[in-house]
Amino acid sequence: MAIKASELILNPDGSVYHLNLKPENVAETIILVGDQDRVEKVSKHFDTVEFTTQKREFKTHTGVYKGKRISVVSTGIGPDNIDIVINELDALFNIDLETREPKKSITSIEFVRIGTSGSLQSDIPVDAFVLSTHGLDLNGMLHFYQINPVSNPTIEDAFIKHTHWQANKARPIIIKNSETLQKKLESESVFKGLTATAGGFYGPQGRVLRLPLADATLNHNMDTFNFDGVRITNLEMETSAIYGLSKLLGHHAVSLNAIIANRANGTFSENPSQAVAKLIVYTLNKLAV
Repeated sequence: MAIKASELILNPDGSVYHLNLKPENVAETIILVGDQDRVEKVSKHFDTVEFTTQKREFKTHTGVYKGKRISVVSTGIGPDNIDIVINELDALFNIDLETREPKKSITSIEFVRIGTSGSLQSDIPVDAFVLSTHGLDLNGMLHFYQINPVSNPTIEDAFIKHTHWQANKARPIIIKNSETLQKKLESESVFKGLTATAGGFYGPQGRVLRLPLADATLNHNMDTFNFDGVRITNLEMETSAIYGLSKLLGHHAVSLNAIIANRANGTFSENPSQAVAKLIVYTLNKLAV
């Protein structure tokens, strides 16, 4: 059955509404970055750049790096933007935009997030890299989808009990990454752990300016959570949404973060842009193998 125009919105030129992209503009390996200015910091390493576009905060560059075609797409901040980006990128590959019907054969995309994050553990220093084995959804966006097939209730229940999670908040969801993509991107120099994804930067991440927190103990309880060796290494605003939507749609996803702050000991990177630059080169070289 054809998807209605109000549900899959296309621009007059046939491109998807927010991203301003057509199917031929995008590679099957896609690097996701939050900051639109970071797109050029990735694509400047490409041997060639074949396509560029931008609409609002969504900027895309597609090119070739060491023989591999790669796209870089900026998502902006937060799980709500991830909802737009992942769904529209999937539509480019898996919905016929002329007939508006889902394709019978699904194309699986590789999504690799290159982001920045704050560490929750004192032994993960600033400027280190963290690969997210799991995404912990604290914001509730994924509850609007049929998430049960990809959630992990045993770990979720343990987290709820350990943190005394408030019942009036959305139930936390934990989603594993793509093991296939993890094997391609991991190394001995990269830390691994569970990444928590908040729905905001201040209160949702335990920061206090002028507003008191509903649960001032949450960050400490998150720091001390450990489930069979899996601990919460860092806190940011995108990973769980990428993991959840990717799993549901049949794609592969891994999130890599440069640690620019350590919340446990109060330190901040002296050169965060250099840490991100090193992570970009590391990721590109791993993907090109």
